[in-house]
Parts: sequence; structure tokens; C-alpha cells
Amino acid sequence: MESQTMDQLKKELPVEQETLVLSDDVNTGLVLVDIVNGFCTVGAGNLAPVAPDKQISGMVDESVRLAKMFCEKKWPIYALLDSHHPDIPEHPYPPHCIAGSDESKLVPALQWLEDEPNVTLRCKDCLDGFLGSIDKDGSNVFVDWVKTNQIKVILVVGICTDICVLDFVCSALSARTRRILTPLEDVIVYSPACATFDLPLHVAQNIKGALAHPQELMHHVGLYMAKGRGAKVASEVLFDIPVEI
Repeated sequence: MESQTMDQLKKELPVEQETLVLSDDVNTGLVLVDIVNGFCTVGAGNLAPVAPDKQISGMVDESVRLAKMFCEKKWPIYALLDSHHPDIPEHPYPPHCIAGSDESKLVPALQWLEDEPNVTLRCKDCLDGFLGSIDKDGSNVFVDWVKTNQIKVILVVGICTDICVLDFVCSALSARTRRILTPLEDVIVYSPACATFDLPLHVAQNIKGALAHPQELMHHVGLYMAKGRGAKVASEVLFDIPVEI
């Protein structure tokens, strides 16, 4: 998409972003959405990037930075992993992230999280990680995670900004309104640690049933929709580190 058009869109649909400073005073949880090989590692699958992608690489790098800080502080992390049964398609997408495959595993830069005691891993079989956290007995692993850790703020990062990240954020906001997620107060999307895929119009036109999906535009739309639903959007995340005297 031409930069002039994108600039005009951002002018017409502005997304106010803030600097977020995290401290020990407020219980904060980090939610990682689908930072798996099948969406992030070049050539890993049908929905993986076909070439190195700056937005996706930046998202992974920022997510790793946050994850390391949260683990250092022993703050809770909830990692959603897209993981599908081979016989249950997820229309309109081609087969992807089949359960047990490398596609459904965390990217190499985050695989160390599997051994961290403050991390909860949750495989999900649908777009919306909130719904994907529901167990067969009706309980919800994400809801339990919020309540157990008495989380007041969740910081959401991952892929895709306008699809799985947005769906999860919207459901979390609705659950907060219904007091299902008490004591949760704020849902914050960290824009540099989110990304989406790029499918230009000229490519989509040659794929039956495909919709064009310009990366920068849809990333912005995802942030705009999240903001409109009641989430906060942060452009910078800092940690308030106490100064020892």
C-alpha cells in the first residue's frame, strides 16, 4: 500500500498510543498469542511467511524481551499456541499448525518458556484464545490464570494483530464487563510486539477464495478495532526498576 494512502488512513483513523510503565505495584500478566513456527518462521507452513518479514521479526524480538523480563521478575505469562486437529478444518484458512507438529510449537527464540515455572502454555483450536481456553468440563484456563494470579492488567502481544490477537482482546474485554475476570482492570495491546501477515492484492487475485490482506493496513486496523472496543494500546513498554540505596 502506498505510503501516502497509509498516512491518510492513519490521519482519518488515528490510534492514540501510550507509554506503559510496569512495576511491582500492579499485578500484570503477559499474554503471548500464537507466536509459533506456523505463523512466524519462514517456510514453516501454509500460513508462515515465505520470506523474512520485518514486522513479524520485530514482534518476535519484542516478545522475547518482554518474556525475559517477566520471567526474571517471576510475573505470570500465558502463552497461547495454535494447535488444530487434522480432521477439523478452520475455514477459510488452509491446514496449519496441526497438533503435535513443529508448526504448533513456540518459535525457537521462545521455546525456553516451556521450562519456566511462571508460564502457562495453552493449545487452542480456534481463532479466539479465550474460547480456546475452555476445557471440556466448562472451566476456562485463562480465567483461572487471571484469578489465581490476581491479575489487574494483561499485556497482549502476538500474531495476527487483526485476527487472533483482536478476537482474544475483544472476548477478554467482554468477560471483564461481565465480571468474569475479576480483578482484571485493563487490557493493553503492545503494538510493536504485534504483527500480521502480508497478502497483497495482486497475489490474492491469483489464489481462489483469498482476500487481499495488506500487512501495514490490517495491523493498523487491528489496533484501531481493539482501541474502539475498550483496550489500551501501548507503543512502548518500560519496567520501573527500583533504585537500590
